[in-house]
Amino acid sequence: MSEEILINVTPRETRVAVVENGMLQEVHIERAQRRGYVGNIYKGKVSRVMPGMQAAFVEIGLERAAFLHASDIVRAAPSLVGDATEGGTPSGPTPPILDLVREGHELVVQVVKDPIGSKGARLTTHLSIPSRYLVLLPYSRMVGVSVRIEDEAERARLKESLQQLGRDGTLGFIVRTNAEGQTHEALAEDVDYLGRLWQAVQEGISQARVGTRIYEDLPLSLRALRDLMRRDIEKVRVDSRETYDKIHSFTQQFMPDLVERIEHYPGERPIFDLYGVEDEIQRALRKEVPLKSGGYLIVDQTEAMTTVDVNTGAFLGHRNLEETVYRTNLEAAQAAARQLRLRNLGGIIIIDFIDMTDEEHKRQVLRTLEKALARDHAKTTVYDMSPLGLVEMTRKRTTESLERQLCEPCPECGGRGSLKTAETVTYEIFREITRAVRQFDAEKLLVLAAPKVVSRILEEESAAVAELEEFIRKTIRFQPEEHYSQEQFDVVLL
Repeated sequence: MSEEILINVTPRETRVAVVENGMLQEVHIERAQRRGYVGNIYKGKVSRVMPGMQAAFVEIGLERAAFLHASDIVRAAPSLVGDATEGGTPSGPTPPILDLVREGHELVVQVVKDPIGSKGARLTTHLSIPSRYLVLLPYSRMVGVSVRIEDEAERARLKESLQQLGRDGTLGFIVRTNAEGQTHEALAEDVDYLGRLWQAVQEGISQARVGTRIYEDLPLSLRALRDLMRRDIEKVRVDSRETYDKIHSFTQQFMPDLVERIEHYPGERPIFDLYGVEDEIQRALRKEVPLKSGGYLIVDQTEAMTTVDVNTGAFLGHRNLEETVYRTNLEAAQAAARQLRLRNLGGIIIIDFIDMTDEEHKRQVLRTLEKALARDHAKTTVYDMSPLGLVEMTRKRTTESLERQLCEPCPECGGRGSLKTAETVTYEIFREITRAVRQFDAEKLLVLAAPKVVSRILEEESAAVAELEEFIRKTIRFQPEEHYSQEQFDVVLL
């Protein structure tokens, strides 16, 4: 499988695309004025404790107070060796929040989820600092290996190597997926790097005031190398000479074996245009996703969840209905997994596959979905298909979706996704006129509205206007306003 990472830099914005076999799979965007907070460490102060929610709100210097749940507060340093995802979580029952923090307490916290919508950032006191091959857990003595490394012999080798490197047992580590096949020396370099970094963070903690950022994660261009680089990544192409120099220097220092894969792209044609990334981003902002078979998906993102609806569309199949539905669902499973990753959709996701009667077909569709999700860097959990053909799943969400990063609610419809018809607005105007003349005295009335609405009133509703004028015994004049939206109007008493 051919895989490349493309880095596009424009003033105050950096974009990273992951392309597999010529097809866009992921997009990451970072803007100077809206850089994410995930991974940053702050000294915060508890502003409010909510016993009923088992949580506290912490001021860390951001626009809104951040949220800290009792389960995310360090209680004791576990000492264990085992499996891990790419971070550690405590075990055992969670004590009451008031036993852990009080209003006014100062805490060192780390952002695990950016502010999303009206919600503040999500925090933890279980600090973790990633390097290329490891994740440092300074408040734990745990040594774990990512569950994505499946070879048992390799897992044992990596675990033994880490135990030798961290013999004093004061710090915990998680071995990341990228560490598979790496030498003891490479892991030792990461342990040394993280040890020095943690020492600097500790010095910052002792000197920092409340609301101060103590540690900030790498910028997107370098973070992409650290988190996205795998053995099957053939090239990293950068269209900015300045950013290329920074990446080259970073790679020489921390990833010398990857230096040859870093390339500067000097072409006149924008690099995202060259790979068709711009067109794919535009398509990812639409609700409808066409399938090669003629079917299509409808992706609908709401506040509570994301729904993916599968439709056969123009696909008629060649054998029978069950076979047509099965083939459509197989293609839809792969397409849905790609769309979730591309659009960075997280939280609860419901995929509404077309109903199938064959149990083996259902199992195959579910397997196809799970296999397609296996390459997703975000943690996903897929549940069995329901009798209605619904698949419930979750995908870890740490940042806003692609749509929420690039778009804002439509000013015309207020984010509803639909507008009142000109006919509906016409009758709203008639009701407002009747309401106004009963409350206020006026000789005549002037109605300001969108041109389309005024045109409809004067052409199709002229008889209704005449009846209304006779009913209220006043003259009504209509004036089109180009800058009015279709739903906007004003009734002026003259």
